[in-house]
Amino acid sequence: MSAENLGQLVVVLVAFGAATALPAWTRAGERVFVPAAAGLLVLAGLLAAVPTSVVVDGRPLTAVLVVLGGVLAVAGGGPVTARVFALVDREDTGSSLDRAGRVLRGGAWIGALERAAIYATLVTSWPEGLAVVLALKGLGRYPELRAEGEGTAERFIIGTFTSVLWAAACAAVVVLVR
Repeated sequence: MSAENLGQLVVVLVAFGAATALPAWTRAGERVFVPAAAGLLVLAGLLAAVPTSVVVDGRPLTAVLVVLGGVLAVAGGGPVTARVFALVDREDTGSSLDRAGRVLRGGAWIGALERAAIYATLVTSWPEGLAVVLALKGLGRYPELRAEGEGTAERFIIGTFTSVLWAAACAAVVVLVR
């Protein structure tokens, strides 16, 4: 398989990953589509990393890859984070997650913006932007985290790490191919 064909296959896998990330936002789709999106991302990452050369031929296809990678980073990160919380709270009835959600209002929107910013900083080769994004998020949430107990800080950290790692993985696929 040629380097161009591998590049096209990576674009298709990222496109399917983005398409599966959207229905993962539903409660019913979370169990099926989150693993599917994660599997497609891993497969795209392996195809981009393992061969000596993977090429996306042409500016339009590169732009499509960058946009699809961004959609996957932003849309897929929320359900992935929710699934991680579901695994963490297996023993809990969900009340602690609900309490943390009441304290950390706007978490889904902040997470989506965080993933978009992280993806953009890594794809544009400005990794220092990670420090800026995480510092802004931490400073903005500090008063709420300091005032509340009951696992809120732990959920903030778990959610942030999950979100950052997902966005970084999406960016890594794009950077490896470009």
